[in-house]
Amino acid sequence: MNAKQLYEKLDSNFELDLCQDDWSSMEFNDFISENFKNRHMGILLDNSEVINKIYTSVFPSNDVLNKILNTGESNLLLFVHHPMIWDIRKTPVFSNIDKEILPKLKERGISIYAMHVPLDKNGEYSTTICLAKALDIVFEGEFYLYHGVKVGVYGKTNFNTPEELADKLSIVVGHKSKLWKYGSDKIKNHKVALIAGGANEIDVIKEIIELGINTFVTGVTALNDYSRKAHEFNQKNKINLIGGSHYSTEKFACIAMCDYFKNLGLDCKFLESFPILEDME
Repeated sequence: MNAKQLYEKLDSNFELDLCQDDWSSMEFNDFISENFKNRHMGILLDNSEVINKIYTSVFPSNDVLNKILNTGESNLLLFVHHPMIWDIRKTPVFSNIDKEILPKLKERGISIYAMHVPLDKNGEYSTTICLAKALDIVFEGEFYLYHGVKVGVYGKTNFNTPEELADKLSIVVGHKSKLWKYGSDKIKNHKVALIAGGANEIDVIKEIIELGINTFVTGVTALNDYSRKAHEFNQKNKINLIGGSHYSTEKFACIAMCDYFKNLGLDCKFLESFPILEDME
């Protein structure tokens, strides 16, 4: 498929012109496209005129990029949710794509398209909608504006207790989740609020309280200097907090995007990576 036409279709279908984002912390070297330098979304590495195959992943980590390089394939597109690599164990938590890999990607005609806020924006392929589906949450409504778009959802669960929901999250993400038991033994009215990724923020919790919900599922729930006040706010207001890691709560959207690309007649494969379990502790 013609690369430019594919990027234009993605831009249009996910309404990038209506979104905003900020990746000013990124090193905008010569490999980064002018498009991304101007918009902080969309085509990040523009290395091919034709796209023969798509890979998707949450982050453009070294393990993901090396998996692609090791295939020996060329004229590929890597679709990622984030244009930088997340690791809560490091400062800063986001880092640039490895400089040594960039010329290898260019030589092989491997492009990268990054869609952060537009994929977080609630919709068929969005991060939180896809997480809710994985947890069998019946959608009722949305909440919380992030960069001008709604990214949170709430809905009904059949589970009675936060422990049961945490166990379900562990099953769907493939590793142990973390329950911060700050509230009731029961999920109030069987209603749950969710935001994939990292959303343990006081402003988020305030909206959840207004919705009459006492159980919140997100990705990053680590207790550290940054999040301490949010944890104290959760505890004060008796909000049960369940974490499943940044990567694992957002991967379902990138898996779903394979259907989007396959519907365009393109071969697509999701590349697994490694969750950082320290996200939750």
